[in-house]
Amino acid sequence: MKIKETPLKDCYIIEPNIIEDERGYFFEKFNEKKFEELTGMNGHFVQDNISKSFYGVLRGVHLQKGEHAQAKLVSCLEGKVWDVAVDLREDSPTFGKWFGIELTPENKFQLYVPRGFGHGFSVLSETAIFSYKCDNFYHKDSEGSVIWNDTDLNIDWKLPQEVIKLSEKDESLPKFSERNF
Repeated sequence: MKIKETPLKDCYIIEPNIIEDERGYFFEKFNEKKFEELTGMNGHFVQDNISKSFYGVLRGVHLQKGEHAQAKLVSCLEGKVWDVAVDLREDSPTFGKWFGIELTPENKFQLYVPRGFGHGFSVLSETAIFSYKCDNFYHKDSEGSVIWNDTDLNIDWKLPQEVIKLSEKDESLPKFSERNF
């Protein structure tokens, strides 16, 4: 696997080395030891989540804070998503910046979203199945969030605003300037 840096500190794209022939293909999706050697980041994950969403669905921007903070390794198993990581670590040189990448089963990319980052994605295909590996367990009381359309962050979600579908919870998240973490 290849690790590529993004413009955000500690946020990485993971590209697999694909072995392909007339029978199909094979690749190692993740290797904890290699990941830790190449990035210096923790590569041990304890929880896997899968979501299915439809065109126009936008989930985010979410994080877990404090002792329950989570790093995530995300990928798209079916369809196409625009995946966004936002550096919300106040002591980071890239604080308040975001990075987006298209994730598909065809490109087989994964995005490593470190602890202290917000995360969200929008669905660009008819349906999408999305995978999240987390390095800490979900803890409801440790949720933090920022509204998806915050003007300070100015995230491009790659969707016309009129097609965006949000959960009730995601419609009422705080602004970046009023964040709850």
